[in-house]
Amino acid sequence: MAQQVDLFIPDNVCAPEAQARTSHLAIGAHQDDLEFMAFHGISTCYEQDSAWFSGITCTDGAGSARAGAFADTTDAEMQQIRLQEQRRAAELGQYSFMAQLGFSSAQVKDPAARGDLVDLLERYLLMTQPDVLYTHNPADKHACHVAVFHAVIEALLRVPPYSRPKKVYGCEVWRDLDWLSPEDKVALDVSGHPELAKKLNACFESQIAGGKDYGQAVLGRRRANATFYDAYTVDTVDQLWFAMDLTALIEEDAPTVKEFVDAKLERFKQSVISNLDL
Repeated sequence: MAQQVDLFIPDNVCAPEAQARTSHLAIGAHQDDLEFMAFHGISTCYEQDSAWFSGITCTDGAGSARAGAFADTTDAEMQQIRLQEQRRAAELGQYSFMAQLGFSSAQVKDPAARGDLVDLLERYLLMTQPDVLYTHNPADKHACHVAVFHAVIEALLRVPPYSRPKKVYGCEVWRDLDWLSPEDKVALDVSGHPELAKKLNACFESQIAGGKDYGQAVLGRRRANATFYDAYTVDTVDQLWFAMDLTALIEEDAPTVKEFVDAKLERFKQSVISNLDL
C-alpha cells in the first residue's frame, strides 16, 4: 500500500510549482526538528520572492514524550496533534510546502525496512532539486536522527550529480556540534527574524506542555553558540547554529560515512591532546 503523505502548501499553489520553486529544503525525523535545526533556511527564505523553504518530516510523531495536559493522549491522537502543529509552523514560516511522510520510528531505524523512505526522499529530491539541503548530522545522539541522515545520503546518491544540492548541512539537535574543530564547523547565522523563531518554537505545544520545553532550550543554545564561538573576537551576531558540511559525502570519490566522521573525531582528539602540552 502506498505511503500516506500529508502534503500541505500554505499558499495553495499546485504541488509541482511548490516543489519546483524550492531553493532550501530540510529533511528531519520529527515534527519540530526543522524549526530547530534548519531555521537558517526558514529565515533566509522568509518573505522572499526568489527563495523558498520547504520541509519534509519523516516520522508520524506517535512516540513523543507526553505529560501534563497530554499525559493521556493516545499515539493516534498525538499523531494528529503533531501533524497539525507542523502544518501551523509551515503556515507561519511561509514554507513552499510541508510534507509529512508518516513513517513509524521503527521503520526509519531499521535498515531493512527503510527502502520505502529512501524511495520517497529520492522522488522529492528530484522534484525539488534545492540549492541547499539541511538534515541531521551523523554524530547526533538520537538513533532516529542518524537513521534519517543515512536515508537522505542514500537518496542523494541516487540523484544525478547535476541535480544534487550545492550544499548539504548536517545540523545539530540531540548533541551539539561545539566540539568540531574550526575547519569542520559551519556556523549558520540564525539571528534574523527572532520573533518568527519564537512563534515557530511555540507551535509545538504538545512537546512544551508535554514535558519538554525545546523552544527555550533551542534559543539558549543559539545564544550560547554565538557567545562561545570565538574567544578572541567581539560578537557580530547573537545567535548561531552549528552544522557539518556533508557535501563531500555526495561528491565523486566520497569517503564512507565512518571515514568522514572518524576524521572529525580525530581532529577533535588531537586538538584536546595538543592543548595538554601547553
